[in-house]
Amino acid sequence: MPSKQKILIVDDDENIAELISLYLIKECYETHIVHDGESALQIFPVFQPDLILLDLMLPGIDGYQVCRELRKDTSVPIIMLSAKGEVFDKVLGLELGADDYMIKPFDSKELVARVKAVLRRTVPAAPAVSVSQQGQYVEYPDLVVNLTNYSVLCMGRSVEMPPKELELLYFLAASPNQVFTREQLLDHIWGYEYAGDTRTVDVHIKRLREKLEDHPAWQLSTVWGIGYKFEVKR
Repeated sequence: MPSKQKILIVDDDENIAELISLYLIKECYETHIVHDGESALQIFPVFQPDLILLDLMLPGIDGYQVCRELRKDTSVPIIMLSAKGEVFDKVLGLELGADDYMIKPFDSKELVARVKAVLRRTVPAAPAVSVSQQGQYVEYPDLVVNLTNYSVLCMGRSVEMPPKELELLYFLAASPNQVFTREQLLDHIWGYEYAGDTRTVDVHIKRLREKLEDHPAWQLSTVWGIGYKFEVKR
């Protein structure tokens, strides 16, 4: 019997945390609740969650700092929860490495749906020596992006990245030299129902560029005033 997927809930509001936990347990997830950032960082290596629901306004170490610390060592999916709905707060959360951002109060069914969507896109990172080239993948000199097992091999090494970053890279690389607007990328990668704005795309492109060095044969290029493309140099 397969083991249950584990979700770490980090929220200082005990009532909200318990309610979230009840909904997730009903969907057959295993949950663990902590109420502050320090406890989240301490329990993470012990509980080893498949996903983290992270409130931003925490006592002591806030959610932003928790996300920053976790991203130093892991690409485990993180969905940020916050009463702050300003664009700046969303962009900052995504820039620090969050995979999604939900504004409180939120519908419990929507939260569960987003958890399921993120987990569907997430699989354990494969070792560099065993990156499979079966199924959906694109390959260029020194780069293999595999959408089937969510792996990226660049310059002979495995590159860890959250699902949305990998999906964005794959989508662009699958249509070399084709220019996509930010709106098109939002629709294709995040879906029409996504409530974010086009700066989300900019944040993810920036993170991809930090992980992938420029290559003589290809690069992620900005088309000023329009959007982005995966440029294959001829």
